[in-house]
Amino acid sequence: MLNRRDALWLSASLVPVCASRGHAATSTDLTRIFKPGEKPTDARLGPPKTLGGYFPFTPPRSLAEWTKRRQELREQVLVSQGLWPLPEKTPLHPVIHGKIDRDGYTVEKVYFAAMPGHYVSGNLYRPTAPTPGKRPAVLSPHGHWANGRLYEAPEGTISRDLGLKAETEREAARYPIQARCANLAKLGFVVFHHDMVGYAESSAIPHSEGFKDVAAELRLQSFMGLQTWNCIRALDFLESLPEVDPKRIGVTGASGGGTQTFLLGAVDDRPAALFPAVMVSTAMQGGCVCENCSYLRVDTGNIELAGLFAPKPLAMSGANDWTREILTKGFPELKQLYKMYDAEQNVAAEAWVQFPHNYSRPSREFMYAWFSEHLLGKPGKVTEQKFVPVPPQELRVYDAQHPRPQDERSAEKLRLVMTETSDAQIARILPKENDQQLHADFRKIVGTALRVMITDSLPAVVAVRTALPDSKIGNLPLHRAVLGRVNGQDAIPVAGVGGPIREGKPAVLWLHPDGKSSLIENGKPAAAVEKLVDAGVRVLAPDLFGSGELPLPDSTAAKPQHGHVFGGYVYGYNRTVLANRVHDTLTAIAYLKSALHGNHIAIVGWGAFGPVAILASALAGEAVTKTAADIHQFRFDAITKLDDPMMLPGAVKYGGLGAFLALCAPRPTLVWNHAGTGIGKTAKAAYAATGAKDHLTLQKGGMIPEDVVKWILG
Repeated sequence: MLNRRDALWLSASLVPVCASRGHAATSTDLTRIFKPGEKPTDARLGPPKTLGGYFPFTPPRSLAEWTKRRQELREQVLVSQGLWPLPEKTPLHPVIHGKIDRDGYTVEKVYFAAMPGHYVSGNLYRPTAPTPGKRPAVLSPHGHWANGRLYEAPEGTISRDLGLKAETEREAARYPIQARCANLAKLGFVVFHHDMVGYAESSAIPHSEGFKDVAAELRLQSFMGLQTWNCIRALDFLESLPEVDPKRIGVTGASGGGTQTFLLGAVDDRPAALFPAVMVSTAMQGGCVCENCSYLRVDTGNIELAGLFAPKPLAMSGANDWTREILTKGFPELKQLYKMYDAEQNVAAEAWVQFPHNYSRPSREFMYAWFSEHLLGKPGKVTEQKFVPVPPQELRVYDAQHPRPQDERSAEKLRLVMTETSDAQIARILPKENDQQLHADFRKIVGTALRVMITDSLPAVVAVRTALPDSKIGNLPLHRAVLGRVNGQDAIPVAGVGGPIREGKPAVLWLHPDGKSSLIENGKPAAAVEKLVDAGVRVLAPDLFGSGELPLPDSTAAKPQHGHVFGGYVYGYNRTVLANRVHDTLTAIAYLKSALHGNHIAIVGWGAFGPVAILASALAGEAVTKTAADIHQFRFDAITKLDDPMMLPGAVKYGGLGAFLALCAPRPTLVWNHAGTGIGKTAKAAYAATGAKDHLTLQKGGMIPEDVVKWILG
């Protein structure tokens, strides 16, 4: 007879979402839960989420909840951009030349080094009217308009916009990007308008090329991350100007420039006001590779990402595009968020659905008024003034007297610099013997990165979606159920073997590529399982994502979108296969922890699921007391395909499996089949740093299950 505590073993009383009895086991697999051909009701088995999906934002229940969420989401954005930790800021060495005089302002030509061998080019607009003290400034990234900063609208577009009243002056209709920079300068703002990578004079790296391969994913080197870094360095440039007030800097851009605007506000504290035009919405999230990267929008979307700027002034515009519903979908939720800060007046939105996708005159005037109120202290309507455009050819930065820098690098060569910089940063925080502070720094950087890469942490409780009547394998009790996250859409089939736990013995989470059916050999308990149960240990085996009765969906790979095959189009919105397996493992750990009231939990990962055990143990922390894992000679840097089930973007950047193993210190860990993987050095250093050298056992070759069981029970 089981006592009440033991009866919680796979009991639906833990968090009962559904207690249906399911289907009887078949004679071929006693652990089966579903009829042949049936699948769990798991949303992950459907089509993956894409940039064209629906991305609503649910406001937090409290400011405390949002504060925690905001910190985690900001870290997610930084990791996704390849900017966690931020690279060292090298000297800009700015060059400013070629002043052009206009009525009330001047235009100059600028380039500077965002990093060694990579340059940002643009135009600097400065007011000429005298003013006491320093001036506010505006950073103005552009979007995907032809020639970007040098955009000149074709006659058909000019006629259309004038006819629709999206524009009222021919000069502004022909040069709408110049119009906003000139008018901001006339209002008293210093404006820097810089090139997106691959547009106008940023030609060393073609737009959307050079960062789409597997190696780039494994190091989180992306086109989007490079542009975010360019924006950060552009803020540095603006701050370096003696006349600029660094506490009064706004950022505005439209379309892809709108994406750059709210992403910069998400990762950098310096902007004081934002105006992302025609980009923030619950619909399409950004179509270019420069607006997507792995992890950015997993469990989030552009509305929430824009909300990271709260409570500082944020306004946005919509048009007849994916932003047309901003006033009813997204903006009301942002107002609720700002209300928590008692700052509803700091968020605003308008939509001009009679106009196509652009930064029209009405939306520009809305922006002028927003920045005038919040950066100049002058509330009220602002009417756009006429201006004399500068012919695009005269705005060009590079000329005979100011040629392109000779050390300018291609994407391939720039990535070498990025790799060297990143590797040096990680090397500086690698644990050293008896250096617990360094180990803490390592845990903060790599542990945070791993949480983002899995997009998960250990839940407090889980839901038992289905619990079946107990049966037997041989003479041993067999328990079957389907687990999932509370309020989640996952469904993880599990099977458990064992009776009452003996005092001091662990529950064992058994991870195997064959899933829960691996508990059985020839119709009876597997020998290693039986040894564990005989010793008073319970064994729980889940069908992790892609195993057993939880199969992989028809496709988990990056599909061509907008003319590109790119990992960020799928891993920017969905967990990887490996991350889903770790997610399922964390669910099972949380179940055991809750069901067994904190008894010891050991994880054993067999074959290709050994790395899963290590990653889950690293994230679960003290909830796991022992980890045993077959590395299976696996290395992240050996992955060559985007759809490899072991793909984990960023894994190489943060030190690979050895670094994640180091996060398990000081808890006892056994690893075998690691020859040639190079995991030992970092892991040994971490265990030494925590005074637990003897708690790490590394075996280059294989191990028989009986010896693994002895170690678990030892």
